[in-house]
Amino acid sequence: MAESIQTQNCPATKVLRFAQDVLTANGVPFENAETIAKCLVAADLRGIDTHGVNRIPSYMERIRQGVLDPKAEPTVSQVTPVVAQVDGHNAFGFLAASQGMEKAIEMAQVFGIGMVSVKHSNHFGMSAWIVQKAIDADMMSLVFTNSSPALPVWGGKSKLLGVSPIACGAPGKTRPFILDMAPSVAARGKIYKAKRRGERIPLDWALDKDGAPTDDPAAALEGVMLPMGGPKGSGLALMMDVFSGVLSGSAFAGEVTGPYDPSKQANVGHFLVAIKPDLFFSLEEFKDRMEYLYQRVVTSEKRQDFDRIYFPGEIEQINQERREAEGIPYTQSEVDALNKEADSVGVAHLTA
Repeated sequence: MAESIQTQNCPATKVLRFAQDVLTANGVPFENAETIAKCLVAADLRGIDTHGVNRIPSYMERIRQGVLDPKAEPTVSQVTPVVAQVDGHNAFGFLAASQGMEKAIEMAQVFGIGMVSVKHSNHFGMSAWIVQKAIDADMMSLVFTNSSPALPVWGGKSKLLGVSPIACGAPGKTRPFILDMAPSVAARGKIYKAKRRGERIPLDWALDKDGAPTDDPAAALEGVMLPMGGPKGSGLALMMDVFSGVLSGSAFAGEVTGPYDPSKQANVGHFLVAIKPDLFFSLEEFKDRMEYLYQRVVTSEKRQDFDRIYFPGEIEQINQERREAEGIPYTQSEVDALNKEADSVGVAHLTA
């Protein structure tokens, strides 16, 4: 890997304002820009830098090329008392997913469960922000999406499946449970981040176009990413395509367009479920049981090479607490790329 790269810390409030300004200057209505910016900053605060404000240049290029509609408003259709569908109308995925989870929560509060299928959407960044939305409403959740081809099916050598995150969550006491993971060895955003920062990647993340292991992120992006656990990761990626793409009526089977490709509409699909956790006993008892699970996990006997055991999502929550106090770190090249976008629409630069 490359040597440590110098970063500068920017207060989250400044980053949020910057993102809102760039989005509104590119035609996004203020209220929608606020939602999108909050989701991007949430990723940076949690340390998921691959899905934070550094995504803005690629999103804005898609707007400039006319393949992402900055003014579009998703619409919600009720299907049954516990099922709804959101049509994203080619709006930002953050907006479609936000409306979808809000609807799922609304149904779950009445009927115990709510399921929403989302079509004609776009990339929605980090899945954990949607899970957190459910947790804030004292709900359990499942959050699926499909994405552009990056993985081969098990036994294949060409890109067909997306590196589509699998996410779920549940409220707790000390910490909530938040699982947000890709079915690949590493998220593709980490390869884009390494390329942006001039870093190398581990040899077990991806293959180049000739099928050889590579530590060059540019070569990896021309090749294929590797599924975690071989056929298991491949199967999970297929599951995301079934629930998010086939079911919704959106693109699937390698036909989703990625957020870094400004050639055509993405047509991403999502699948969102909210579940009321006090269906069988009180919410307090549910949280007590979650606390017991949390304590059993984090106090487990540690391996010699581990200093601490974390609950899923806990490291990211600790990152958030630290970055809220100290600011969000960006490299100079990342700040320059963001400020280039600011210059193009005449808004103030992002500064430390």
